[in-house]
Amino acid sequence: MLNRQQQFGRKSERLAAEYLKLKGYRIIETNYRCPVGEIDIIAREKGTLVFVEVKARRSSRFGSPKGAVTPAKQRKISMAALDYLKRSGQDDARARFDVVAIDTEMGRPDIEVVKNAFELAYG
Repeated sequence: MLNRQQQFGRKSERLAAEYLKLKGYRIIETNYRCPVGEIDIIAREKGTLVFVEVKARRSSRFGSPKGAVTPAKQRKISMAALDYLKRSGQDDARARFDVVAIDTEMGRPDIEVVKNAFELAYG
């Protein structure tokens, strides 16, 4: 059974996936998990493999959704992306990292896609 925060997160990830589809992304996988981390959404857009982190906020009390993708989080996502590329035999694929920021403070979701939100982060 998921708690309230987990339910909000799952709902936000589904909303992000639907929004990305409308924007021309083809969803390949959701909630990719490996020993080094997790990727919320893996998609393809115009020949580029896209690793998507979804961040949603109900209020601005803890800052913006975009600001929640810290350098430490970027490293974990990067390591998981490298794992995915290796396991799927796509080591030479063109790839990027996007962030979908969802703000629900005003009742209706305000969704922003930040393309190339960060570079591959090591260490």
